[in-house]
Parts: sequence; C-alpha cells; structure tokens
Amino acid sequence: MSYRPAVQSIIQAIETVIVGKEDVIAKSLTALLAGGHVLLEDVPGVGKTMLVRTFSRAIDLEFKRVQFTPDMLPSDLTGISMYNQKTKEFEYRPGPLMGNIVLADEINRTSPKTQSALLEAMAERSVTVDGEVKILPSPFFVMATQNPIEHEGTYPLPEAQLDRFLLKIEMGYPSFNEELSLLTRFEKTEPLDALQSVVTKQEVEQMQREVRNVHVSSAVKQYIVRLVHESRNDANTYLGGSPRATLALMKASQAWAYIHGRDFVLPDDVKALASSVLGHRVLLTAEARYKGRTAEQLIKGWLDEMPVPMDREVKEG
Repeated sequence: MSYRPAVQSIIQAIETVIVGKEDVIAKSLTALLAGGHVLLEDVPGVGKTMLVRTFSRAIDLEFKRVQFTPDMLPSDLTGISMYNQKTKEFEYRPGPLMGNIVLADEINRTSPKTQSALLEAMAERSVTVDGEVKILPSPFFVMATQNPIEHEGTYPLPEAQLDRFLLKIEMGYPSFNEELSLLTRFEKTEPLDALQSVVTKQEVEQMQREVRNVHVSSAVKQYIVRLVHESRNDANTYLGGSPRATLALMKASQAWAYIHGRDFVLPDDVKALASSVLGHRVLLTAEARYKGRTAEQLIKGWLDEMPVPMDREVKEG
C-alpha cells in the first residue's frame, strides 16, 4: 500500500514489534485521525494489548492502561477528589482516563455501570467528578480489548454502547512465516523497549485537522447512505446502522483516504472500512444466524450489488 510519509513512518515503527498486521495498524491509525475509538476483539494471545502499547510508544502521546475487573468502580476511571489536610481543600486526583491513548483491557469483565463511565467519556470527551466537569486531554483515543470466547463472569456490551466505537477490528492469527519471524524477533530482545516515537502530539493534532478537510463528493455521500439503508432494509437484519453509523463511515473513509495520501474519498475507501464500521452495528435475525450468515457476509453482498460512482463524480460535487 502507498501511505502518506508520516503514516508510513508510524506503521514501520509499529511493525518492528508487531508482525504481519499492517491492515490492523492502518485501521487503528484511521480511527485515531478520525477522532474515534477502536474495539479489538479476538482470542487471547494474538497481540491485542501489545498492539496498543506499541501504538502509544510509536506516537508521542501519554499512555494509560486500565485492566477491567468486576469490582471496578466508575471513580477508578474518572478519578476522585481527596481532602488535603495541609491546604484544607479538596484536590482532584486524576484517573487513568486522563491520558491521550487509553488501553481499556478486557472491557467486558467490568460492570455495566463502569462500562458506561468509560463510554460516556468516549462520547463527551469529559468526565464529571463531584459535580465538576473535567475536560479530557486532546487527542483522546480509547483502544478497548475484548475476548469473544469467554462468557463466564463477563458483561457483554449492549448494542447502544458498541455503537460508540468507530471501528471493531479482529487481529487474527499470524501466518506460518509471520509466526516464525515472531520467534526470531523476540528470541533475544524485547523490541518494544527499543522503540522510539516517530510522531509528536502536535503532528497528530495537525493530521486530525487535515482529515476533516478531505473532500467527500455528493456521489460518495449517496453511496454511503445507500449502504447504511441497505442494512436497515435487508430481511436478514432486525437492526441496521443508525445515522451515527452513517457519519462514522464517512469520517473513517476521510481518514482512510488521508493516510493513503489523497484529499478526496474514493468508493474503495468506503468498501475497505464498511465491515469494520458496520459489522458491530448490524444485528441479524435469529433465522439468519441459524443459517450461518454473518454481518460481514451481508455487507459484502450489499457492496457487490450497489452501483459504484464514476471517477468523475467522485472528484467533483
């Protein structure tokens, strides 16, 4: 793939630690530049936590990690006000949400009340402590992990809360050669320890501003809206994408176009991200699930059947 130089340097830095996950890295960066958040869902041991740690090291942003447990309280995330006997005043002690990149590890292991505190912060970019609103740092980017195969002692995220994540990404297992390369890379050293930041916080904020100026033609906007409407009208779904999903797909497509060095969105950008944006927002009927169908299969079918805007329409309007 051809990337913008700054993006290429980030991906190359992360790939010194993470093997064979270029698409996952690019999508994670897309979410950051679009101002969204990522849900990483996959089986244990495929590198979800390592990806987030490496991501934060390659970009010069403050990193915070939260290991979710059933007994965690919302204040464990937002922080608390403590009384200082010397000054005789209450002082705010920040929680782990006061970071630029927040790893929310095993988000489905904590109670719905604590999940809501995190998801509210993701949406509002602020937390409320003792009635006082605390603005979160900018940029603020949450990468949450979830194990899909263990259900005992977990609290699955409701559909309305899943909708807060711009992208849902699966890591997947490495290929034979990639896993062999992994053994060699970690045999004698810890690559993460040697990783240096290649992009500053100011550069990230500048890229986020530039992403918002990426052109989306009228034809591409219609293409996005038709796709989301298909998700609502298909007989195999009982819940399709919301208007928030439509906005999410457009913003993600702008960021995807940007990281590939373009100032306009192509239909291919929409196609590349459709499953990651809509897959966790589209709910199938019981009959469709019984037949073994998946949201990703349906989304691919809708894209295959929809007319694609012409090149001239994409760059104009």
